Amino acid sequence: MTASDVFSKKGTKVSAYEPWISDDDKKLVLQSLNQTMLTLGPNLEKFEKMFAKYTKTKDAVAVSNCTAALHLSLMALGIKKGDEVIIPDLTFIADANAVLAVGARPVMADIDDNFAISARSVKKKLSKNTKAIIPVHIYGESCNMDEILNIAKSNDIKVVEDCAHAVGTFYKRKHVGGFGDTGCFSFYPTKNLTTAEGGMVTTNFPEIAEKVRQLRSHGMTRSLSDRYKRGYPWVFDVKEPGYNYRLDEIRCALGISQLSRISKINELRKNAAKYYNKMLKNVRGIISPKIVNDGSHSYHLYTIRVTKSYGKTRNQLFEFLRDNGIRTTVYWLPIHKFTAYKKFIKNPDDVKNSARIYEEILALPLYPTISRKQQDVVIDHIKQFQKK
Repeated sequence: MTASDVFSKKGTKVSAYEPWISDDDKKLVLQSLNQTMLTLGPNLEKFEKMFAKYTKTKDAVAVSNCTAALHLSLMALGIKKGDEVIIPDLTFIADANAVLAVGARPVMADIDDNFAISARSVKKKLSKNTKAIIPVHIYGESCNMDEILNIAKSNDIKVVEDCAHAVGTFYKRKHVGGFGDTGCFSFYPTKNLTTAEGGMVTTNFPEIAEKVRQLRSHGMTRSLSDRYKRGYPWVFDVKEPGYNYRLDEIRCALGISQLSRISKINELRKNAAKYYNKMLKNVRGIISPKIVNDGSHSYHLYTIRVTKSYGKTRNQLFEFLRDNGIRTTVYWLPIHKFTAYKKFIKNPDDVKNSARIYEEILALPLYPTISRKQQDVVIDHIKQFQKK
């Protein structure tokens, strides 16, 4: 069976997302194909330096995806079998998978009404085996990092920030990814900055950066360039087995180009979000995300809540929009609802806010190139369906 591009399906009026690949993006990608080094080369080094400068962290290590970033972060921090790592219940499964990959146990905490991990719930989940917290800056809005860091400091536990939604997200005028021990970014096609597939680990600790660099390339103690600059290139050590989690030169070239215009990308997203808010503010039963005017939100997603007073359920609205060519989705099914992770939740009431909010949330189409005409189609259908 031949795979099809479901996002370009005939009859689709408004896509759930559209990546913005510019002519400059394509030019840099094509240039990279003329290099001799197609991995671990100059584009990787440049992209890492640019990203560290952008986030104002001391170091950035590019990897194959955000899951790899999470996995390597936990490894570098010594999280192991028998340890517990607290994660929000409303997040992507990558957080749980990364914890399991190092042999630890994921512990799900509830969320607050802003979708972020609840500090109160985190405190309830602490145990003698808790060794790390993964706060998720979901949808482009930062967690309350003061609360998270206070809990971590008081209990001597590590903090791995999940910044998959957060390129351009700030907390108290400081870019996220530099508060915890590491920050983990995603460059998946739907993200504000894309390399098709890709990720980044940011950190202010040189020893963590060095360990992540080694682990992303099988645990080799010498880099590719170093091995060919001096001595015998086949002579290196492996102190701890690692993985092939490298980000190649082609994708790094795309990342360099995208990062150079990330302010413009995020500004267009913000403008689209503001327009949604303006046009949906008087729709009964629709709770729009708050618009943050201090530049701290990256507007990765525009997630509404469809409450009872709207008169229809979230699923009914999704189906109506889908049947009329408008693509929407939900981020995400709570972790405790998956078969593989149910055993890690003892009492469903511990995550009742997550379960309740999940039934209401719906992400509307949002991307830099979305037009007012496309947004009006979405808005008009939401209003129209309420009257049916």
